[in-house]
Amino acid sequence: MRPEYIPVGQIVNAHGIRGEVKLNPMGFDPEFLTEFSTIYIDGAAVKVKSSRVHKSTVLMTLPGVEDMDAALALKGKKVSIRREDAALPEGEYFDLELEGLRVADVDSGRELGKITRVLHYPAHKVYEVKGEKEYLIPAVPGVFIHAVDMEAEVVYIHMMKGLANDEN
Repeated sequence: MRPEYIPVGQIVNAHGIRGEVKLNPMGFDPEFLTEFSTIYIDGAAVKVKSSRVHKSTVLMTLPGVEDMDAALALKGKKVSIRREDAALPEGEYFDLELEGLRVADVDSGRELGKITRVLHYPAHKVYEVKGEKEYLIPAVPGVFIHAVDMEAEVVYIHMMKGLANDEN
């Protein structure tokens, strides 16, 4: 199920006295967020005048936000993007799109449960799957992940011993 909006971060502060806001990305590369000309704050479309990466955050200049007080008024606001505005490489998905998908063993067809969370680790993501058992599935295409069928809302995996949390 493709959501219409994807939460990407939160405005955490003002930057300087000229009205720039500091956006803290939540699970996204800051550089990726600079590609959007429109963001959504509280569901309202806001055109981005300029954006740049500063350390691990994104500094944005927004219309009508001309000084520090106006920027501070946005502190704590959640920022989203429209899914249709985001171009991801083939085979990549936002965490929000994957959560709730069914997971099935490609060889046996047995359904294992649903993805409840996507965990982020330095090497790769890991899908937490809950059903009769709990599984931690490394999100490594070709090794553990066989295919993702967004239309059928199923992730097909290569089941291996040790993926269930109660196995040795």
